[in-house]
Amino acid sequence: MARLLLPLPFAAAAAASASSSLHLAASRIRLPAVSVARREGLFGGRVVGGAVRAPARLARRGLCAGAEPGGSTGTAVSQEEAMEWVKKDRRRLLHVVYRVGDLDKTIKFYTECLGMKLLRKRDIPEERYTNAFLGYGPEDSHFVVELTYNYGVESYDIGTGFGHFGIAVDDVAKTVDLVKAKGGTVTREPGPVKGGKSVIAFIEDPDGYKFELIERGPTPEPLCQVMLRVGDLDRAINFYEKAFGMELLRKRDNPEYKYTIAMMGYGPEDKNAVLELTYNYGVKEYDKGNAYAQIAISTDDVYKTAEVIRVNGGLITREPGPLPGINTKITACTDPDGWKTVFVDNIDFLKELEE
Repeated sequence: MARLLLPLPFAAAAAASASSSLHLAASRIRLPAVSVARREGLFGGRVVGGAVRAPARLARRGLCAGAEPGGSTGTAVSQEEAMEWVKKDRRRLLHVVYRVGDLDKTIKFYTECLGMKLLRKRDIPEERYTNAFLGYGPEDSHFVVELTYNYGVESYDIGTGFGHFGIAVDDVAKTVDLVKAKGGTVTREPGPVKGGKSVIAFIEDPDGYKFELIERGPTPEPLCQVMLRVGDLDRAINFYEKAFGMELLRKRDNPEYKYTIAMMGYGPEDKNAVLELTYNYGVKEYDKGNAYAQIAISTDDVYKTAEVIRVNGGLITREPGPLPGINTKITACTDPDGWKTVFVDNIDFLKELEE
């Protein structure tokens, strides 16, 4: 899976000055467009005279998906049909991808302070990068982190858009004491969350990524949150519900502190990793920096996934199809705020883990 998603290019300004030292192969991969034969079966379309036609019941609704970038309209698909399929798709958060300046130092911090396990590590010297996967259980059943070290790059700009990762722990105070003993940085001491009763604390890893420690009983998914800031919360919720098939688990407005959060995911927060979207009153845009990269989500069909995303106004940044050399099928997109997500074929992902 390491060759599949990472590392990704810097933001434009950083790329201009440091591209020679970064692995940019992923951005150069040209994936084949969805073939006519493949597309006609996505939502019941058919080929007529070399063109794809949707079933009459869908074409009459006037909504289309499957148009190639700069090309003509493809299969007409309704939002209703798209949402019906996406709700049946087998999806879960696979891993979150980001860049670090000292891989060994980060691995040491995560394993000794946060209790993660190093699941696998892969060095790709010809491409000048190394990947490491860490988490609290096997990748085939747990949400994990995927770290990338680009040779010679010691620091990155986290920006203002990325918020934090959330980790559920039995005893927040005990974990904070361990972090302090190991020389880690604590940015918020243990205590009740503002406006609530949950005990939390905030710490930083060696690269400055923030982690929220959440006191919670035993859970199958300790790595439980990724928080991203958005400029229009209702728009973001609508997109993640319709395009990604996520459920709005809860929404909380905090007028005293001028922010609103929405928890989105594929199952209850106490058993699944979730996406925490945060809207700060009056803030419409954020600097995304060049450190945080993306979240990977599993799917039964990357082709249908891409069509559903298009129907709902998402931008496909990588056409669905197999990656050269490893044949793992993926598609990639950005949400209305520009946050990137990669969808990975379920079967292909499991095959990758077996290699």
